[in-house]
Amino acid sequence: MLPLNFISSSKLISYHIMEKNTCIVMVPCPGLSHLIPLVEFAKRLVQHDHHKLHVTFLIPSLGPPSSSMMAILNDLPPDIDFTILNQINIEDLPQNIHPAPKMRLTVKLSIPFLHEAVSSLSSRTHLVALVFDMFSVDAIDVAKQFNLLSYVFFASGATTLSFCLSLPKLHESVSFTEVTKTVNVPGCVVPFQVKDLPDPLPCESTSENLISYVDICRILSLVDGLIVNSFLDLESGAIRALQVNENSPRVYPVGPIIQIKSASNENQWECIEWLNKHPPKSVLYVSFGSGGTLSQDQLNELAFGLELSGHKFLWVVRAPNNSPSSAYLIGQKEDQLNYLPSGFLDRTKGRGLVVSSWAPQIEVLGHGSTGAFLSHCGWNSILESVVCGMPMIVWPLFAEQRMNAVTVTEVLKVAVKPKVDDESGIIKREEIVKVIKRIMEGDQGFEIRKRIKDLSDAAGAALREHGSSRRALSSLVLKWQKI
Repeated sequence: MLPLNFISSSKLISYHIMEKNTCIVMVPCPGLSHLIPLVEFAKRLVQHDHHKLHVTFLIPSLGPPSSSMMAILNDLPPDIDFTILNQINIEDLPQNIHPAPKMRLTVKLSIPFLHEAVSSLSSRTHLVALVFDMFSVDAIDVAKQFNLLSYVFFASGATTLSFCLSLPKLHESVSFTEVTKTVNVPGCVVPFQVKDLPDPLPCESTSENLISYVDICRILSLVDGLIVNSFLDLESGAIRALQVNENSPRVYPVGPIIQIKSASNENQWECIEWLNKHPPKSVLYVSFGSGGTLSQDQLNELAFGLELSGHKFLWVVRAPNNSPSSAYLIGQKEDQLNYLPSGFLDRTKGRGLVVSSWAPQIEVLGHGSTGAFLSHCGWNSILESVVCGMPMIVWPLFAEQRMNAVTVTEVLKVAVKPKVDDESGIIKREEIVKVIKRIMEGDQGFEIRKRIKDLSDAAGAALREHGSSRRALSSLVLKWQKI
């Protein structure tokens, strides 16, 4: 019996039905950008070709669930339920800890609660596998204890996964303090500079954050399978390199897995009604994801750049902070618009719409009036841009976003990237105007639009009946069904 302070799905679950179904447990790590793709993957599973699958989410928790999180969980279909595990005391975590080890440590401290929940499920269901996030890899010990198959759902791309699997060896030979040094990633046609590698790089090889990250990457090679949210035409080189790597578990490229509709209705009516009033492909959408933040100086430069560009824009604003990931695990409650330059809203009235914290992104990207996306380059946002055929201006902030930015600009060539001013370390308003005009007006924007339209078509083909991603998903489901 689970403790009373577990939060569980309010849906009535028939365990008689679950006993007949193959059951899968999914363990996300904290952070909406990790929960959302795993939820969408679960939906894809339970709807796949009439196979009887049931999914239970066991969710480690660092604090009370946000309204956005509960909106996602309360909208799950009948074959998916959830339990939010006992909340970890934030005081048990080191102060000023980087988001990646914070996510992992939250899961690690939740292992006793996870063990108890899995024990309860395995006693009354046909439980065959644990699927967990990259930063939930310590759940592999629970999978072993209950003789369950273990899988990582890798929420980022195959290029980042290829780097992660090669990192334990690279760590032995590469100095990650040399920011301009290049690193070759298996399957990738361009090398990456150290400064573009995922956080916590660049750093000293003895850094606790890096050692933890390397340890996670070692565990990735020990699971029974790696499920990656990508598709063959998007990252063919990296995916093929992973598939022929003898030291890698079997890789299942099942993407693009994105939301069909936004999880929250916040600002939805305002954004869509405003977009309805503007011509096709005339609006630049600006958003830095579920937790990205800019410094006050950079926020000002972006505001002036948008104003001086003369183009229409829809901007999701978040309160400034010198830490680019300050809002990732903790939401902001203050009035975000108070931080905009004086008179900005009046001067751009009618041409620009500014909303606080949240917008219905998938609906905005799919709207006919949206012409380009200024993005932090999170993988979910990249996939949504690809599916919607939306050209990008990339503005990476943290995590693997710099690596993603290199991929979409230099490999796929579906984005442009503004230059950072060498003296100030920020992107100046003149540069922002320049890239906006390049993507919205120039020949380069036209060519990018054609290339991303081709990728959008390929994404649709990958998910159809005989597509590469559909076949990968089918092979995974059939494996679980035979157990």
